[in-house]
Amino acid sequence: MEVRVLGALIEKDLTTPEYYPLTVNALVNACNQKSNRDPVVQYDDATVEQALELLRNKHLAMRVSGTGHRVEKYGHRLGETVNLGRRETALLCVLMLRGPQTVGELRGRTERMHEFTDMEEVESVLDSLARREPDPLVTRMPRGRWAHLLAGIPETSPEAEPESLSSRGPALEERVRVLELEVAELKQKLEDLLRELK
Repeated sequence: MEVRVLGALIEKDLTTPEYYPLTVNALVNACNQKSNRDPVVQYDDATVEQALELLRNKHLAMRVSGTGHRVEKYGHRLGETVNLGRRETALLCVLMLRGPQTVGELRGRTERMHEFTDMEEVESVLDSLARREPDPLVTRMPRGRWAHLLAGIPETSPEAEPESLSSRGPALEERVRVLELEVAELKQKLEDLLRELK
């Protein structure tokens, strides 16, 4: 609940700053969106207000007051509380709203928040988030995916996950990872080329 509310605040801050900070009503709508959310939820005002209170106690959200605000509005404080830049915040935001994802998915889905130059940059930022001291913020998951650790270590069900490549050898897993990066880079170059030809 807190992760979804925080993710929704960050998303609106980075993609539609003209509508940020958010009222509780706008935040309920952002949390309950049917697109770009996994899982899809159906929160009410009370649920969102409870999550905001918990986030405020952790210094991750704040009430924003000021002239021109007829109703209370809320913003996030993730960047300043945890000391993150825009790149890190964008990746965490997408992981919070959509669950575990691959590097390629993350690059595509963070486009409106931060434009990463290539897959290596995404991977590098994820690695730095995974190595943070004292508390890592992301972790590698099976099938080449990454997940955030803001709500603890994510569960993986053995039935849902096929046999991990790492169980067949780290060398094979690394080769697959490199090939995935190369394929994504080639796709990007092809898209750029087709755009230039139009």
